[in-house]
Amino acid sequence: MSEAFDPNEMVLRFRERAEAVKRRGLPPVEGPDRARFLEAAKLDFQDFAMLGDATPTLEDGILRLEIDLRPPTS
Repeated sequence: MSEAFDPNEMVLRFRERAEAVKRRGLPPVEGPDRARFLEAAKLDFQDFAMLGDATPTLEDGILRLEIDLRPPTS
């Protein structure tokens, strides 16, 4: 693993990818293909957003991403 790896920069890239998915246009597809495309975009956004919200730590070459999935408290 490179000495220059910055886990915070990696998390930032995932945030940027989540935003890119939200801005991504819909290709000219119809019917079942359209539904599949929309479902894939939804999952892409969810995955990228979760990783973009992670708290990363890098200790002794081990990368940990902590993601709190608990619902917000009121």
